[in-house]
Amino acid sequence: MSADHGFVSARQLSAGFHDDVIRPLLSEVPYAAGLLGWGSDVLGYDTARSTDHGWGPRLHVLVDADQVERITKLIDDNLPEQYQGHPVRFGWDAQEPVHHITVRTVGDWLNDQVGRDVNQGMTAEDWLITPQQQLLGVVAGPVYADDGRLQRVRDELSWYPDDVWRWMLTCQWSRIAQEEAFVQRTAEVGDHLGSRIVAARLVRDVMRLALLMERAYAPYTKWLGTAFARLGHDDGLDVELRNALAAGTPKDREHALTTAYEKVARRHNALGITEYVDPEPRQYFDRPAMVLDAGRFVAACRATVEDPWLRELELVGSIDQFADNTDLLSNPAVYTKLIAIYQK
Repeated sequence: MSADHGFVSARQLSAGFHDDVIRPLLSEVPYAAGLLGWGSDVLGYDTARSTDHGWGPRLHVLVDADQVERITKLIDDNLPEQYQGHPVRFGWDAQEPVHHITVRTVGDWLNDQVGRDVNQGMTAEDWLITPQQQLLGVVAGPVYADDGRLQRVRDELSWYPDDVWRWMLTCQWSRIAQEEAFVQRTAEVGDHLGSRIVAARLVRDVMRLALLMERAYAPYTKWLGTAFARLGHDDGLDVELRNALAAGTPKDREHALTTAYEKVARRHNALGITEYVDPEPRQYFDRPAMVLDAGRFVAACRATVEDPWLRELELVGSIDQFADNTDLLSNPAVYTKLIAIYQK
């Protein structure tokens, strides 16, 4: 497929669908509606390519419990077959064509989306066990109508409590500290593929660290680079990370990574959330490897965490920092079982 000439995003399509089809049906009903939950379109990342697979007008309509059944039937009975040339009932793979106007209560939708009704509050464990992509499904999509019930939830989930955020920064720095010396060590024994793999892991960890620093949830893997790019990188961090992946020699790879570490370390100091930490790379003990010695940033971040429960946790991180399986991270019924990892 060529460029996106004439492409209308799902956000625009669903906005028009809501205004032209759904709003007139619900003119007397208190409700909220938006493009929420799963999908590249919720994040605003869909393109013309997206239209070939599971794409079309889609909405969540949130109403009171005593209205769910009636509103569901009202919408079912009044949907057009097409809207602006797109089928209203569509499927993909094994999914039979159905419409995707979901009518729920806020609480039931939240249970499906994040594994709990956050109107009742979130504990630190709840925050840590909820994947960032699932949180994005609540806070990232456009809202087309709201009587207040949805905004309360989006405000609640807009970002982590400060202590949880600081502890997650601690854990993200720890991931870098654990592996930064391995790029040189693997190359030293002739394992150049292994060196590249370690470097790629570290590049991803720096990207996720940069998103954390900007208080921006990280989307799932397909869109991680897009989200990172949209941060803007006047300091050239993105260039150094690309250089690290493209480097043809271990020395060039190490140089690009340590330059990237220094840049993200300077970003850390600019946040002003810890005591100043020297951002200059240094030799790894007496070995021929240059590193940031990221453990210094681990200690600095951890020292600012005030919650005694968090301070005493092992630095396993949030679920996105210790797990990387799509079937796990996209299924609240599964990932909420892992909350036991935080129970002492």
